[in-house]
Amino acid sequence: MGLLDGLLGNASEKDAQELQNELTKVLASTERVERAYVLIRDQLVFTNKRLIMVDKQGITGKKAELLSIPYRSITQFSMETTGHFDIESELKIWVRGQTEPILKTFRDDKSIHDVYRALSEYAL
Repeated sequence: MGLLDGLLGNASEKDAQELQNELTKVLASTERVERAYVLIRDQLVFTNKRLIMVDKQGITGKKAELLSIPYRSITQFSMETTGHFDIESELKIWVRGQTEPILKTFRDDKSIHDVYRALSEYAL
């Protein structure tokens, strides 16, 4: 999985050490990036303490919104895979205190399964 997958809407795994260096300003002193996935320009970063969702904005992608979700705040999550006529998969994450889930859309089932498995490992 690489750049082409990311452009097509398929999540591709990103090097954890590279993101560790990129996010050093926002990580706690004992926090480390363990897994990361890129979905077009957005990122799902699994650290040993929380899930960080990076929403890149603007034409250049230099502007970014970081949403930090402690694993203990994730109350439930679900995955909807593709079908014959539906080519998009969806990942929904419910966070304590919010009525609507956070929704991420994927273009293939393999990448959503990888992210769902990582979410299972950290949130359960």
